Amino acid sequence: MTATRGERHAGPVTEHGPASRRGPAGTAGSLAVWAAWLLATALWTPLVLLAFLATAWWDRRRAIAGRTFRIGARVLLLLNPWWRVRIEGTLPPRDLRPFVAVCNHESLADIVLVGTLPWDMKWLSKASIVRMPFLGWMMRLAGDVSVRRGDADSRTASYARLKTWVERGASVMIFPEGTRSRTPELLPFRSGAFRLALETGRPILPIAVSGTRDAIRKGSMRFGRADVRLRVLPPVSVSGRTLDDLADLRDEVRSLIEAARDSPPAS
Repeated sequence: MTATRGERHAGPVTEHGPASRRGPAGTAGSLAVWAAWLLATALWTPLVLLAFLATAWWDRRRAIAGRTFRIGARVLLLLNPWWRVRIEGTLPPRDLRPFVAVCNHESLADIVLVGTLPWDMKWLSKASIVRMPFLGWMMRLAGDVSVRRGDADSRTASYARLKTWVERGASVMIFPEGTRSRTPELLPFRSGAFRLALETGRPILPIAVSGTRDAIRKGSMRFGRADVRLRVLPPVSVSGRTLDDLADLRDEVRSLIEAARDSPPAS
């Protein structure tokens, strides 16, 4: 795949998922895809478990279990004829890792579509998703971190776990808006991801997603047709910055993501 070659050479990336020219899915079509996803998720879980059992004793970053899990996102994409994804930008070189990736959040579909990026990251996810059968089990095996909204103790614990993963050499993935936006306007970015980058000295990797709002609308489980673009932006170094620069760093990255999301696709 083009993305795999990009990961090796850190070159430009262009990747297409299953192209579709049909309109939004009806109830029957959506139910069929959800059923296929449920079956695929159930069948993929033992593969992630085997990867974990075979490698966890030496793979402190759980990189292999994590990659096995993320490959499942591509399987789900192939099973959905209403979605198409294009990846633009330059994959981060290996010597940049670990990094703190941040991405805007338009839809529940972001979890699948951003998951198709060809490298492993430990995701911060709300606890209700991590408690789900099969999907939640795989997230735990891959090392993803759960957080309960409105619970200060949970936020503190999840931050500590993310920091531990970064210190072990694993990259992490955070939606700094905290939840999906109901409008095209970006929500304010929370500071946790940027504090983590400053305290660990690791760069921020901004990712801009566009086109997922119609993939699964908030409050609905029906699939819509979506031509999705994931733009991987150049990393933002935190070298020479301190916690006093946290707000400026947060606002700078938010502006970069907003501009990239709204810019025309690369030719």
